[in-house]
Amino acid sequence: MADKSDIGRVGKPVKMRVEEGKIREFAKAIKDPNPLYVDEAAAKAERGGIMPPPTFLMTLAHWDDGEGQPHVKLDTRRILHGEQEFEFFKPIYAGDILTAVTKVTNVFEKSGGRGGTMTFVVMDTDFTNQKSEKVATARFTVIETGQAVAS
Repeated sequence: MADKSDIGRVGKPVKMRVEEGKIREFAKAIKDPNPLYVDEAAAKAERGGIMPPPTFLMTLAHWDDGEGQPHVKLDTRRILHGEQEFEFFKPIYAGDILTAVTKVTNVFEKSGGRGGTMTFVVMDTDFTNQKSEKVATARFTVIETGQAVAS
């Protein structure tokens, strides 16, 4: 089980190429017809180039070989995705090469409504571009549910 001693654990850096074709596929998968994700002329005129949808950073999982996540002991049979948020600092464009580093920033517990204690693990992933500029932070919370109440 994760505990406060896990705060500060860091995974290995993961490189992620922001590819125009993958932006197009992602936009299609989320059913977002915005031409700024696929039309280079429109995107250049309005935003300086093709930019991915905000949740595109979730595709980091396709670039991670499993070493990018900090090693935290959790029972995978009892984990839930609790929350996800993104904070952007600079634009991300097709052609950028991002480096993602994930760090455990908080671990806390709450009593579960159906028995047992829930453990919350909060992780921040900082993304920097090829110019070493911080472009975004993705924060996610993993919840390990408590054991079921014995009947």
